[in-house]
Amino acid sequence: MDSAATETTIPLLQPAVQSSADGGGSWELEAILADASSPWARRAWRGAAVELPLLLRVALPAVFVYMINYAMSMSTQIVCGHLGNLELAAASLGNTGIQTFAYGLMLGMGSAVETLCGQAYGAHKHSMLGVYLQRSTVLLMATGVPLAVIYAFSERVLVFLGEPERIAKAAAVFVYGLIPQIFAYAANFPIQKFLQAQSIVAPSAYISTATLALHLALSWVAVYRLGLGLLGASLVLSLSWWVIVAAQFAYIVASPRCRDTWTGFTTQAFSGLGSFFKLSAASAVMLCLETWYFQVLVLIAGMLKNPELSLDSLSICLTIHGWVFMIAVGFNAAASVRVGNELGAGNPRAAAFSVVVVTSLSLVVAAACAVAVLCLRDQLSYFFTGGEAVARAVSDLCPLLAVTLVLNGVQPVLSGVAVGCGWQAFVAYVNVGCYYVVGVPLGVFLGFYLDLGAKGVWSGMVIGGTLMQTLILLWVTFRTDWNKEVEKARARLDKWDDKKRLLEDY
Repeated sequence: MDSAATETTIPLLQPAVQSSADGGGSWELEAILADASSPWARRAWRGAAVELPLLLRVALPAVFVYMINYAMSMSTQIVCGHLGNLELAAASLGNTGIQTFAYGLMLGMGSAVETLCGQAYGAHKHSMLGVYLQRSTVLLMATGVPLAVIYAFSERVLVFLGEPERIAKAAAVFVYGLIPQIFAYAANFPIQKFLQAQSIVAPSAYISTATLALHLALSWVAVYRLGLGLLGASLVLSLSWWVIVAAQFAYIVASPRCRDTWTGFTTQAFSGLGSFFKLSAASAVMLCLETWYFQVLVLIAGMLKNPELSLDSLSICLTIHGWVFMIAVGFNAAASVRVGNELGAGNPRAAAFSVVVVTSLSLVVAAACAVAVLCLRDQLSYFFTGGEAVARAVSDLCPLLAVTLVLNGVQPVLSGVAVGCGWQAFVAYVNVGCYYVVGVPLGVFLGFYLDLGAKGVWSGMVIGGTLMQTLILLWVTFRTDWNKEVEKARARLDKWDDKKRLLEDY
């Protein structure tokens, strides 16, 4: 981090902001890091003792929540895979090729709540969290309508994009059952960010665990007992997401922990939607470009020679990638919450230190997962489907998968830092350049013109896109002046908490 930023003394904030929501822990961290009389190594050690409990209180339940939620999609894909290779390819294309489109858009737009709620909670402007939650839900529900139309025409969309007609038709059947899931996303992500900003994550973990058990039972009944096939599997997945939404909202209404942040429904949710949409759109573009990147990989794989084998092997690798990615997304949430809270509370050193700790921890976990993948490369495919050809193809792709896992141990966390700081618009430009100007063309060149197949496509997209984007975000984060970020957070909260007009132009 910028040493000048971390050593500069800032003016004391008002007492109401000095102690953060954790009961003073982060203010203690700021005081430790500001103690110039102590050696940096000692300050770092003492700071880590304070930061780690604050970080892990958010990160561990968040990792668990994202992994359990991902497990629902993964289990649905596995259930479909055991019906046959066509069904596995169809579910993979529907899940990764179409569902990820909505997931990325909804998660991205919901991240506007993450920036505003995180900083408002750190600044003790609790009453605004419920307004931000409702305003985001209204916007996301409206966005869900055109997405539902795209889902309804998914077969034509996939054929237009060059997917084989047989696979596109089967994938469309799966996608039809995911239409209710769109609106579950629209309700879930604002609720999730609202709770995370307050470091309330454990209840969501319990809810997701119980829902996963219900989901597995209902999936078995729908697919194997009732014979509903792909449509039955996807309808159960949609139902499971709505169960999560209902349970989380019931917790918000009933829990005393949300008494100050949820004060009931308000007409303010419908005011200033245009201005709120600007921040939501920037968040959506940033995260959509990231989540859609590997969706593009799947769509390109469907155009390669022997598309069924390419899709099967890639979908298995990307499913494993997605599972480990959920760990990084959990750390992403923790980074966003910790940085947003510290900036809102006026603690620049604590914000910078949180970035270092969460990035280091996420990288260690990702590296361990990469080693495990390399050790099990010959056995991984048999958890999803049979067939020696698929097993060989998956084994051949595992080194690339391992590299991707390591990079994704850093990149999502830095994106979480960007959300906590409100840098979404800048990161969106970086993503466009790295992913789609460099990464995709390089992947197409290696995969088609050099005839390297799925391995070439993935290599080009990892080297040209993910690696470049990660290095840029590392450089920007390292150069950040955290005192200026505190000032920006103050200005942002003043704008978005105007008593006469709740939302001005952002």
